[in-house]
Amino acid sequence: MPLRIAVDLVFYTGRKGGTESYARGLFPVLAAAHDDFRFVGIGNRELAEQPPEWFPGEIVPLPVSGENRAAWAAAVALAVGPRARSLGADLLHCPSNFGPAVRLLPTVVTVHDILGTRHPEWVQGRLARGVQALTKATVRAADRIITDSQASADDVHELLGRPMADIDVIHLGVKPVDVLARSGERAGRPYVLAGGNRMRHKNFDGLLEAWALIPAAERPKLVITGSHGDDPLRPVVERLGLGGDVELREWVSADELAALYDGASAYAFPTLFEGFGLPVLEAMARGCPVIGSDIPVLHEVGGDDMAYFDPRDPAAIATAVRKVVGDPDAQAAMAAAGRKRAETFTWQRTADATAEVYRSMARTTARTR
Repeated sequence: MPLRIAVDLVFYTGRKGGTESYARGLFPVLAAAHDDFRFVGIGNRELAEQPPEWFPGEIVPLPVSGENRAAWAAAVALAVGPRARSLGADLLHCPSNFGPAVRLLPTVVTVHDILGTRHPEWVQGRLARGVQALTKATVRAADRIITDSQASADDVHELLGRPMADIDVIHLGVKPVDVLARSGERAGRPYVLAGGNRMRHKNFDGLLEAWALIPAAERPKLVITGSHGDDPLRPVVERLGLGGDVELREWVSADELAALYDGASAYAFPTLFEGFGLPVLEAMARGCPVIGSDIPVLHEVGGDDMAYFDPRDPAAIATAVRKVVGDPDAQAAMAAAGRKRAETFTWQRTADATAEVYRSMARTTARTR
């Protein structure tokens, strides 16, 4: 009989970035490539009204909004497990960091990162304590943990005490993209693309300080996407006198983002902490050279095919940007190498490894009955 797998989708709104990219990339491929699984999603009010086309199964909603972080986190901790059991699921997969506080059925949780535990100073106010408590309960209760990187696995082991034998490191994937090879100068004023939420660890303040250090005559435009509402970076841009050099954009569509990648001289990723760094692969897949932080997790993703800088040193960031943006030949070489590297990170590989986790858990459950 096929395994019936319940998937927590209470968090999903379509506007949360990497965790949602993971869900959209993983589950369609899992269902298409492995016919021994049947999926049911446990969703929120928004998904009940508009079920996502990419999910390979029925959506059974809980009466909470995915826009309310406290509500959906509480639902994951307390309600998703009972609902999965009532649906007759053989296994529950929670793909967005958090899972049930109490195990009611075999459960695997994908822990993309434990930012709130490693760096609670970067999580706002009382939210930090809640995130820490739920992360600890999640990791304790789950049968298995999937992490996107060895760096995240090391954090889960070191800070939360979960044995490495209980953790499966499964890198994320990226869809292959047909784009023209880059060559020569790009038309118009060159620009560098960056994107992400405005949490402190994304280090956009440091990137803007670096921009102010680039001589005006050779300063490229900087386009930063991903804000919601009033952008907290706007006062920083004004203070640094960069109003004519920086464009702050809200959340952009997939098509808009693709066009921005295609036109950019480089993608800048000045992060101080990540669980993986999916934007690095997304940029590489589109042939956009990547300039990013010299931190261990990005070496897992970018290898030798991106340029690195010290993210805490604006002068070092400025130097790296000037070097890449000022050298079209280097851009073309980095673009070609990056595309080749991105081709090795496929959702098929991610899905196959995840399927083996499911089957291993099923075998373990069968032996203990």
